Amino acid sequence: MKQQEVETLAASFCESDPGQILRWAVAEFSPHLVMSTAFGVGGIVLLHFLEQMGCKIPVFYIDTGLLFPEVHQLRSVLEDRFGITFERITPAIGLREQAEQFGENLWERDPDTCCLLRKVVPLREYLRNKRAWITAIRAGQTEIRSRAKVVEWDERNQIIKINPLLKWTEEQVWSYIREHKLPYNPLHDRGYPSLGCTPCTLPIEAGEGLRAGRWKGHSKVECGIHLLSDVDFYR
Repeated sequence: MKQQEVETLAASFCESDPGQILRWAVAEFSPHLVMSTAFGVGGIVLLHFLEQMGCKIPVFYIDTGLLFPEVHQLRSVLEDRFGITFERITPAIGLREQAEQFGENLWERDPDTCCLLRKVVPLREYLRNKRAWITAIRAGQTEIRSRAKVVEWDERNQIIKINPLLKWTEEQVWSYIREHKLPYNPLHDRGYPSLGCTPCTLPIEAGEGLRAGRWKGHSKVECGIHLLSDVDFYR
């Protein structure tokens, strides 16, 4: 697709609901369409939309080797609930090898490089032969995500990126989860609205932003997989 086509599509879907966007994506890009999930509530909402539509597409997650045990437990619950098997993507470099090359606990000293090795590069490799990927990001999550579009060109990964829940609020997502009695991670009820790797995720305090528990003590708010350019990542 040319950039102008992508921009036209983004404008045309500005007021569309997630189901309409997903139907178009499946019709336009399957079988070269995939969906990513970190097993957050937004991704679970999208899985339910796809189930209601009778659509099955590959759904993948990145296992950094540092995920919470509750994330793996939820993955199994969701596989049973939706009758799917998630594709597990792993970094080329193991944690021991990373420690040997970069020193212990790289995430404490240089979280950007750690995220690059454990998330950004594996994602890029996985998406290499795909045409489009679906995400559950929302504009209200971070300042960078507020600049995203429902359909956009992902320059870093050279692929069409589709964000059906972009305009949804946190309240809308949770209302949907409760209305449809969908399973979710119990850590959300313990002060963890956003879950990343165990060393880099803390519960938030009252009044803090939804991603305030990620990379506490650093200015970092994105792991890097949802940035459209290296300029955003390294600035």
